[in-house]
Amino acid sequence: MSAVKQSTSNHAANGSSSRLSRFSVPLVAGVICLPLLVVIAAFFIGIVSPEQREVLQHLWQTVIGEYVRHSLILLVGVGVLVLVIGVATAWLTTACRFPGVSWLRWALLLPFAMPAYITAYTYAGMLGFEGSLQTWLRVTFDLSYGDYWFPEVRSIGGAVAMLSLVFFPYVYLITRAAFIEQSSAAMEAGRTLGLGPWASFWRIALPMARPAIATGVTLALMETLADYGTVHYFGVTTFTTGIFRTWYGMGDPIGALQLASILMTFVVVLMVIERSSRAKSRFHSAGRSATRTTPHQLKGGKAWLAFAVCFLPVLFGFLLPALQLAWWSIDRYDIWLQPSFWNLVSNTVILASIAAVVTVLLALWLCYGKRRMPVPLVRSSVGLATLGYAIPGVVIAVGVMVPLAWLDNRLIGLSQWALGYNPGLIFSGTIFALIFAYAVRFLSVSIQTVDSGLTQIRPSMDESARILGLKPKEILARIHFPLLRTSVLTATILVFVDVLKELPATLVLRPFNFNTLAVRAHEMASDERLADAGPPALMIVLAGLIPVILLSRAMGRRKADEQAAHAVEPKPEEIYEPVKA
Repeated sequence: MSAVKQSTSNHAANGSSSRLSRFSVPLVAGVICLPLLVVIAAFFIGIVSPEQREVLQHLWQTVIGEYVRHSLILLVGVGVLVLVIGVATAWLTTACRFPGVSWLRWALLLPFAMPAYITAYTYAGMLGFEGSLQTWLRVTFDLSYGDYWFPEVRSIGGAVAMLSLVFFPYVYLITRAAFIEQSSAAMEAGRTLGLGPWASFWRIALPMARPAIATGVTLALMETLADYGTVHYFGVTTFTTGIFRTWYGMGDPIGALQLASILMTFVVVLMVIERSSRAKSRFHSAGRSATRTTPHQLKGGKAWLAFAVCFLPVLFGFLLPALQLAWWSIDRYDIWLQPSFWNLVSNTVILASIAAVVTVLLALWLCYGKRRMPVPLVRSSVGLATLGYAIPGVVIAVGVMVPLAWLDNRLIGLSQWALGYNPGLIFSGTIFALIFAYAVRFLSVSIQTVDSGLTQIRPSMDESARILGLKPKEILARIHFPLLRTSVLTATILVFVDVLKELPATLVLRPFNFNTLAVRAHEMASDERLADAGPPALMIVLAGLIPVILLSRAMGRRKADEQAAHAVEPKPEEIYEPVKA
């Protein structure tokens, strides 16, 4: 009788937990999507309201055409360069053998650690008129200003080059994974038909990897649209710089929201193109085959040419900027001894730690709720909560500021009416706004990592725990969390580093007299104090190496697992024994 009562109580507890998941997950996802809904609503308000329609019309007549033109130039330029660099390096490091290929496979991920705006600062310092290269040219050849031509790094062409050097690893990483997973049977069939290595690449491997290539290029273009530090420092007017100018210079939050909605339209179009590209793909891998394609051994000039193709992106995308930052940091060693610098480090670490913990806890709640109640409403809510990563940080910041400012005004009015006391800004003027924006922006990273870990835990373990009388929260704490320890730690580190590098949202939402390393590096570079920007920028780069190391280890483990799986695969002669006469 007592067992029946316990089973009934457990069933009731599980039922209430399922109902809680069904309603709490969409509620949390709705709060996360609130900034995006505000931006979308602002666009329709601008169309309906006569006053805002005039503002939108004025923006179209004056600046939006220039923003669209510059954004398209950036998208086309960066898209072409990351496509060429990413696909070429991915194919060479996967299908060919040449000197240095083993360490170039992970070295090509190093530009991930270098934020685009920091790369822009370092190259401006090296290639500008006062930079080391032009100074050496003038001193060596006794030249003066105007005696020689040198490309202007602070231009839209320079912005394309800087963004391409930083974002090509998106294409390299995803495309190389696609090349590794491709069936060797198709490549062997091509060789049987007389196709050489390059013909096999163009006619077999490249079409099969097209969906992965489209995904990598789309991610790089989304990051291009989201960039603020590079285009602002190089004087290129885009939607991100226009949003800052409209918000702070003109004091027009609705106009900034309208620009943000147009920028978000660009992002949605890119997402639709990427999805349609994958949906229309007619090339599919045939799965794992019994034989493995041997990488083509390059010799002589071809080997060194392949090495140069793979090494130059590492040189220009990471090594040269890192060396320049190290030189500036050594030259301005006194900054490392100042208490104000370590106060910046403390602010940044505390802010990133809080944001990482909050974001991972939200991801655990949403992913576990989806596991407990995988109904369409819950699954679609979790999917909507991951859209923030595709939206530029400045758009999210503007979308966060408007509802929080409205809420603060309502609370101030209520407090003055009821208590005669003005509490000041509680949400919009505090760290709460920053944490909220970071959660919206980087929740997708945590959800993907945590959900990947949860899918590896068999549902039978949950059923066994329920039979033993454990409640859902006890199952999560005593069973799932120990198994998810690596996934949770990885998600925490990735969000931590992303928050360290985030610039636009921090600039918009940071409280008064509150700085981070990213903001200080941006301020110093904007004041042309590039040497002073070296120490905070170097700290950000050193922290950015953490996810690169994690990615390299993950790729190494994946390759080792594939080799182990291949080692245990039976050979054809072991399966089909020859028939003796």
